[in-house]
Amino acid sequence: MTDPSANVGRPQDFEKVLSGSDTSVASFDVHNKSALEKAQHFLHGNPAMVPLIVLVLSTAIFGILLGSKFFSAFSLTLILQQVAITGIVGAAQTLVILTAGIDLSVGAIMVLSSVVMGQFTFRYGLPAPLSILCGFACGALCGYINGLLVSRMKLPPFIVTLGSWQIILAANFLYSANETIRSQDIAAQAPLLQLFGASFRFGGAVLTAGVIAMVLLVAVLWYVLNHTAWGRHVYAVGDDPDAAELSGVGTHRMLLQVYTLSGVICALAGWVLIGRLGSVSPTSGQFANIESITAVVIGGISLFGGRGSILGMIFGALIVGVFQLGLRLVGTDPQWTYLLIGVLIIGAVTVDQWIRKVAG
Repeated sequence: MTDPSANVGRPQDFEKVLSGSDTSVASFDVHNKSALEKAQHFLHGNPAMVPLIVLVLSTAIFGILLGSKFFSAFSLTLILQQVAITGIVGAAQTLVILTAGIDLSVGAIMVLSSVVMGQFTFRYGLPAPLSILCGFACGALCGYINGLLVSRMKLPPFIVTLGSWQIILAANFLYSANETIRSQDIAAQAPLLQLFGASFRFGGAVLTAGVIAMVLLVAVLWYVLNHTAWGRHVYAVGDDPDAAELSGVGTHRMLLQVYTLSGVICALAGWVLIGRLGSVSPTSGQFANIESITAVVIGGISLFGGRGSILGMIFGALIVGVFQLGLRLVGTDPQWTYLLIGVLIIGAVTVDQWIRKVAG
């Protein structure tokens, strides 16, 4: 037998092979990024920066052109009043689009919820607080049905919400009999319905309760999306639902929660709409779905899901408001507003595709 102690200190066969191998330490190629690449990476990590830059530039340009006529506390807060409803509905749309979906029924849910609040008060004689709760329940139910069809039935969000938009819109007109509840009657019998129309003056600035509601809603959702597990799950589902499922995220449950919450936020927008108009009208807010998508897209939120900031949506809504008011004060044809907004939409999608190359 071979004495094991005789082999101690002698290199074995595999060690002889390794002795002739390369012993240099592995290193990575250092690529000096160009200024354009640095900007691309910065914008990828801060998706709200592009709309913020556009907002600041557009405000400065109209301020230079119009002077104090535009760049005043009253005019700037007037923009906030005009985009309050779009901002609230846009918050609902943001949640859905972050999950790589889309909701074409947000405007219809908003109007139906406002009609339920008004009709339950004046047709059935319910107290205004109870009618408002019924309106929120209506919005939640509509959102829940959308979420059920998307998450459980695996139907495309575009098709589901396109159909529910038509159904809810028809139900709205059938239920209300196209009847408008006048602002005088609301003010006399149910002033709580007009709560968000109350205004507050700070020097030359005029803010409404609806604007404050929009700001608080966006602040809460920003915190939830950025600092809670639920918010991270929303982004994960939109970025890669299969990977999210494998990591323990209940994608079906998340989608159901997102669409239901979207419906509740739309009901809040319906309440704010009553305060904004003073009346309950089944024909109001017809383009809220398009306006919300416009704010989301211009705000840099990716339609492919999983990327974007709700602050960007607010900046996008404000950009539209700045252009609408600025061009109106300049005295141009209103069609120029739609033309420029269309250019902004296409430009925003182009920038989003350019930024997404970083992740690729």
